[in-house]
Amino acid sequence: MFLLFTILCFVSNINAQETIVKGRIIDAVTGENVVTAKIHIKETNVYCFTNDFGAFDFKDSIVPLGEQILIISAKGYITKRFPIVINENEVLDLRIIELNHDFDNRQNQIGTIALSDTDLDDENDISFNMSGLLQANRDVFLNAAAFDFGTTFFKPRGLKNENSKVLINGIEMNKLLDGRPQWSNWGGLNDVQRNQEFAFGVSQNDYAFGELLGTSNIIMRASKYRKGGRISYASSNRSYQGRVMATYNSGITAKGWAFSASISRRFGEQGYIDGTGYDSNSFFASIEKKINSNHSLNITAFYTPNRRGRSTAITEEVFRIKGATYNPNWGYLEGNVRNSRERIVEEPVIMLNHYWNATKKTTVNTNIAFQTGKIANSRIDTGGSDLISSAFGNTYLGGGRGANINPVHPDNLPSSFLEDQNPTAADYQNAFLAQQNLINDGQLDWKRLIQANQQNASLGSNATYILYDDRTDNTQISGNIILNSRIHKNISINSAIRYQNFKSENFAEVKDLLGGSGFLDIDLFALSSSSLSSSQLINRAQSDLQNPNRIVQVGDRYDYNYEMYASTINGFVQAEFKFNKLDFFLAGDVTQTSYQRNGLFENGYFPGIQSFGKSPKVNFKNYGIKGGGVFRIHGYHSINLNAAYFTKSPTIRNAFANARQSNAPVSQLIGKTQENEKIETIDASYIFKSSKIRAKITGYYTKILDASNVSFFFTQAISGSGAGFVQEILTDIDKQYVGGELGLEYQVTPTLKLKGVAAVGQFTYNNNPDLALASTSEVFNDFQGIRTFGKSALKGYYLSGGPQNAAQVGFEYRDPNFWWFGATTNYFSNAFINVSSFARTSNFNQDVDGLPFNGYDDTIARSLLKQERFDDYFLVNAIGGKSWRIKKYYVGFFTSVNNILNQQYKTGGFEQTRNANYKRALEESQRETPVFGPKYFFGFGTSYYINFYIRF
Repeated sequence: MFLLFTILCFVSNINAQETIVKGRIIDAVTGENVVTAKIHIKETNVYCFTNDFGAFDFKDSIVPLGEQILIISAKGYITKRFPIVINENEVLDLRIIELNHDFDNRQNQIGTIALSDTDLDDENDISFNMSGLLQANRDVFLNAAAFDFGTTFFKPRGLKNENSKVLINGIEMNKLLDGRPQWSNWGGLNDVQRNQEFAFGVSQNDYAFGELLGTSNIIMRASKYRKGGRISYASSNRSYQGRVMATYNSGITAKGWAFSASISRRFGEQGYIDGTGYDSNSFFASIEKKINSNHSLNITAFYTPNRRGRSTAITEEVFRIKGATYNPNWGYLEGNVRNSRERIVEEPVIMLNHYWNATKKTTVNTNIAFQTGKIANSRIDTGGSDLISSAFGNTYLGGGRGANINPVHPDNLPSSFLEDQNPTAADYQNAFLAQQNLINDGQLDWKRLIQANQQNASLGSNATYILYDDRTDNTQISGNIILNSRIHKNISINSAIRYQNFKSENFAEVKDLLGGSGFLDIDLFALSSSSLSSSQLINRAQSDLQNPNRIVQVGDRYDYNYEMYASTINGFVQAEFKFNKLDFFLAGDVTQTSYQRNGLFENGYFPGIQSFGKSPKVNFKNYGIKGGGVFRIHGYHSINLNAAYFTKSPTIRNAFANARQSNAPVSQLIGKTQENEKIETIDASYIFKSSKIRAKITGYYTKILDASNVSFFFTQAISGSGAGFVQEILTDIDKQYVGGELGLEYQVTPTLKLKGVAAVGQFTYNNNPDLALASTSEVFNDFQGIRTFGKSALKGYYLSGGPQNAAQVGFEYRDPNFWWFGATTNYFSNAFINVSSFARTSNFNQDVDGLPFNGYDDTIARSLLKQERFDDYFLVNAIGGKSWRIKKYYVGFFTSVNNILNQQYKTGGFEQTRNANYKRALEESQRETPVFGPKYFFGFGTSYYINFYIRF
């Protein structure tokens, strides 16, 4: 504070001069005002922006005298530079300056359509905020990370997308449930997402403290769209087959109104992966009223209902037989493709924004948003059964009879018939038949499921199979006040107060009985105990003790049913200082977060308040501080440095160990307070810019401490051979990210540009975290459903999530006649499989008696636990397009082709945990084809995207 006071006292003694430079910026074709264009005097920190009338002036700044270069830039326009002469105590009126539309930038922006539709709305965290990266298109490295690296699941700095912040009109859109932005909430609205402000890493931004990977603010304000319309059609073989879009913006009318609307439809029977149908509609409207010169009111609403068929990871055995496009989730029903794993997202958003120019140097932005709707993920439940009464008591018959309906269930694969060391002739014959069945068909047999249920119904029995949805119905209210004030020509203050209130209903809902008469709502895993009486087992098996042995129908909730409440309040402040040689900032924030579960079912395994009613509140307090700056050494050279330390609360998903069945937070199960994540990071860059060369080299170091993760899987390796469906609670996880980035661009001629990019990283676990399992299976009876396994020896293992190293060389040719072409060769290495944490605990070497397995060999064990490194690979990509101007119309197309050489490669994968102990892992390793080998995700082969448009 003393330093800030000293600076303010110093700058307040500088006498303002009356030398003024002013003018007005308009569109060269339409004559419309260009709003928020930046006017900058070269090699100084003097700049200003145009207002709603396209006008600007420097009367509040001390401008340099003599010959200067004025630089005028605005999104979507070609940057203009021209010399001026500024004389002391005179007014230099530049009058009207025209800016020409930038065709090249428009083509770059069209590329965001392919990326955000293909990658960004998948909940499986396969990419970062590439749309935000594309807005930083003057950064060579970020451009490559968005266009070429992003399509192969490369993650900048190895970080997942919960480490990025996405805002729309200043309102945060990251989900409290998992911390990630839900891109499908605004998918298909690319035309109205072009106005974005993006800050990479922990650099300064005007809206929020931000995150490790940066902050994007998508401006969907009606007055910020240039007047005109656009119609386009796209075709692709990636996520969808076709997309049509139409957008119109009115601009600001004479009465101060502005209107914007956009609609689109994306569709396709399947994408690159078989059976992944796509059906999506998108609607957007924004209306703004400029009340007077100081106040504007904007209302924005968008709704993007979408349904997508999903694929899954497959083993190497299945890949060799069926190829990378194979998807076992679908089958034919009455001649039509039906996918059992569909994802539906329907969450409309409406927001109200008030913009107030409190003074010439201070703005206040007040926002409120409301979002509601559902997310549904379908799957097949194979656990149908019947309640049987006899003289010996009640019991259940059936259940699990449909466990191998999956075409690639191990029982259906050739390897399962050859798992013995000395297979018989019959084993080989069965293996051959299984292989041929997979080759010739290998899809889900819907007809078989329906026939089985119909037969059950005819006998008075319940359905064995049903199709159900895992539903999440969310309602969220968000509000904030953002203040930006330029308290002096060298100093600006940004601050914000935010509040979010979130309610989520979580339940399973019967979607289709598949020909059955009803489905018995019990938990089959709870029936495995041999130490309990029949009545005790029946009670424990109930999903809801208040409605025992309930037969559910289509539309009924079953299995689990609970509400989750969450609220956050956050305060943020930032000070920016700008001088001739140095720009720097300091920022801090404080956050209070609260979670609470409300059980609507009384689970039989967790009776009473253990599952029913409201849990105690789980509270977290967090804070953060960051700073950074740019030092302009001389001429073309500058140094950029950023550093931050902040804490984060666990997400809702990681704060409760088994939210579907229990009120218990993670802290209760691990016997200690759950820690906030602690994050420390620093990065430094050297930047060189000249008329021919732009280069940037960056080094970074990041540590994430005390993280938590809750996951679910089935295993047969608990204490030797114990089996069960378990929740794995991993706490006190430390991760380390170290690496460097290089971007180099050389403008050989005005039309030809060469570029080179490289990213080298090492992303590893930095400690051995604590591991516990929770389960309702019999092996956990003596542990009240929770067992701790001590440390998981993960230190030194690589984090999974795409290649850690990447490099690119390429070129772009841009012809003055508005056609352009570019190509890149991209190299990727050091991608690793996601290892099983459970297999790295003491459970790995211990038999049922708690002693090491007979014949246990530590050298062999280390070999079995060695992390798989995927093969390196090259991808060749090409992009190009052409634009025409016909009177006041712009017509053009853009196309991209990725992986031209059709390279096959793995983008990720995970070890199966079913055989996560020494004995079973050793048996698997000795087989020619493992029965429970790792599962992999494979990248697309040759794919294309082409877009045609007309703008008026």
